[in-house]
Amino acid sequence: MNRALLAALLLAACSDVSNPTEDNEQEVITTVTLTFVGQTSGNTVEATWADPENDGSPVIDPIELGVGETWDLSVSFLDELSDPTDDVTTEVAEESDQHQVFFTGTAVDGLLDIAYADTDDNGFPVGLSAEVTPQASGTGVLTVTLRHLPLQGGVPQKTADLADTVATEGLSAIPGETDASVDFDVTAIAP
Repeated sequence: MNRALLAALLLAACSDVSNPTEDNEQEVITTVTLTFVGQTSGNTVEATWADPENDGSPVIDPIELGVGETWDLSVSFLDELSDPTDDVTTEVAEESDQHQVFFTGTAVDGLLDIAYADTDDNGFPVGLSAEVTPQASGTGVLTVTLRHLPLQGGVPQKTADLADTVATEGLSAIPGETDASVDFDVTAIAP
């Protein structure tokens, strides 16, 4: 093997253990679960995007939400390739100043109003909890994206306005790396 190639492989395999807060390791996420609980009715709707073999063949549950109700949403992430299964949600919560969940797609454009219900220590949105209010009956696609925003040169990448930037310019307009991005079909049903 060529020495330059070997050196490049070794450098790529090494991490900077002297500064663990700047670890850019992406999460392995095989399952994303959205749990909606109606604030008035108490009804629960759970939808899962699952690819436990990580082979690109996910099973995806559709989401049906009643119009006229606000739903408390909780989002969870699992790595089922780990033994035992790794609840990545815990790590995201512990490192909430370096993670944010974004809600995009056609379901957010007039069908669903989604408001963050949790913040990190800096007061910036996280997205493991949100309030979802269907605005009208109809269908759309809800894209849920977990973005890792590690420190760069000791400087935080996460800011208060990232969700607004994503809404107007897309995910490519913000820093960080995507840990997971999954689509759910959503139907909002009139009472």
